[in-house]
Amino acid sequence: MYICPECAHEWSAQTDTALEPAAKIYRDCAGNVLHDGDTVTVIKDLKLKGGGGVVKMGTKVKNIRLVDADHDIDCKIDGFGAMSLKTEFVKKA
Repeated sequence: MYICPECAHEWSAQTDTALEPAAKIYRDCAGNVLHDGDTVTVIKDLKLKGGGGVVKMGTKVKNIRLVDADHDIDCKIDGFGAMSLKTEFVKKA
């Protein structure tokens, strides 16, 4: 039990779901909800900074990992290696 030191109100130690922040929902360009482990397709050519390569439209990315950052998806793309993508440039496959 928790007890408020100012008013002596008591409540149980179980967490209240109303007080917890809602989990962030990640959506692709079409509005589909994305989850860890999904396969997505790149919807436009993406130029890579530094490497000089281009991830072509239609490239499939398997086993994505969602993170709370500027670029929402961490993944490995065959031929390019590990990188981060924004959800607005992918479509759920």
